[in-house]
Amino acid sequence: MEKLPAEYLNAMKEQLGEEYTGFIQSFTKPVQSALRVNSVKVSGDSYGRISPFKLKPVPWISNGYYYEDACAPAKHPHYYAGLYYMQEPSAMTPASRLPVKPGDKVLDLCAAPGGKATELGARLKGKGFLLANDISNSRAKSLLKNLELSGIPNIFVTSETPGKLCACYQNYFDKILLDAPCSGEGMFRKDRKMAEHWIGHGPSYYAPIQHALIRQAVQMLKPGGLLLYSTCTFSIMENEQIVAGLLNEHPEMELVEISPYYEGFTQGIVSEGRTEMKRCVRIYPHCMEGEGHFLSLLRKNGKPVTEEVNKPVSCMLPKAAKEFLEHCSVNFSEGYFHLQDERLYYLNSDMFLQKKLRYLRTGLLLGTFVRNRFEPSQAFALALRANQFDSDILLSSEDERTIRYLKGETLAVEDLPSTHKKGWQLICVDGFPLGWGKRTGNQLKNKYYAGWRWQ
Repeated sequence: MEKLPAEYLNAMKEQLGEEYTGFIQSFTKPVQSALRVNSVKVSGDSYGRISPFKLKPVPWISNGYYYEDACAPAKHPHYYAGLYYMQEPSAMTPASRLPVKPGDKVLDLCAAPGGKATELGARLKGKGFLLANDISNSRAKSLLKNLELSGIPNIFVTSETPGKLCACYQNYFDKILLDAPCSGEGMFRKDRKMAEHWIGHGPSYYAPIQHALIRQAVQMLKPGGLLLYSTCTFSIMENEQIVAGLLNEHPEMELVEISPYYEGFTQGIVSEGRTEMKRCVRIYPHCMEGEGHFLSLLRKNGKPVTEEVNKPVSCMLPKAAKEFLEHCSVNFSEGYFHLQDERLYYLNSDMFLQKKLRYLRTGLLLGTFVRNRFEPSQAFALALRANQFDSDILLSSEDERTIRYLKGETLAVEDLPSTHKKGWQLICVDGFPLGWGKRTGNQLKNKYYAGWRWQ
């Protein structure tokens, strides 16, 4: 095919055999646009009843939906309320097949921009924690925004090398997702520029990186824990060969079946004589309505590690914060408060800070202290429900003031009731929090976070 490297096409022809023609024909078909409903805030069925978009379920993702290209979900107030994350449908699969449960300690090792991390965090339901890491500091900042927009409170966000994390977290995590950097062959249909990048950064460039990353992930995985290794490429060198090599070096690791198995999935390819590679999953665009992906799920066998549990001590809560939190119907008794550089955080009892790491976020940022006043954070607003603050202002997504609020403008709110006619208000759209404002009579001073404003 034009503009696709001949070496890549020859490899795909050998890999697919009779299916190659159908694979090539898939490049002439439209790319599917999709979003994943955020279960922290709303169920898929419930959002389907209020969605302004025409949605069609992604059949192998319980909370995934296709939408028509004419829609603009990123320019709707529901996006700013964190009700969904826009994500390519095949890319939703890895997080959906790592069986995270509330209370798990979970690591997303290469997490930016956050599509998989936000789903992992949602499934924790506030119990345990998610450590989301990306070595790139700029990408880690985007990751942080998406996690906070999703309203996930029990997060650590770091920008560290995997080696630095290994030094702190040997045999520690219950579940690890490694969506490894790769040559991106599965995205060529969606973005032809990636094919140009492939010429200088193909499978032989990424395989050594993947080799190192998956072995570092194994070091951090608890015996009995599960590691999901995924890529968005078709290369056997970056997929089955990486997994087979790991199994050869680490007899404590075993491949397990991926569940639930969807009829459109394709089995992995036998590599290095290991027939269990068939337990891996390949997603091809000529078999499913999505781009290319690879998944493998591995368990670490061995004797469980006994953990030493020392419950962290909560800091003394400053008066201004205590007075503000009295307006919130949130149970803070199961965790602890941490004060650092005039910022107040809340962490659950499973979350321990590591002094050696560079954190972008440590738990839920409740707010900051400005000249002894407490200013609640944007992240705190998004982590609340509408009925969890004792004075709110309810806007409709059709109300022109909603967009004006998201742009940072002062609003006239004389027709909108709230419990208190003065002071902090939780601003909501269609019943879901957007951010904060301060009311004085009929005027609302806008406190929407400047860095997130509608452009």
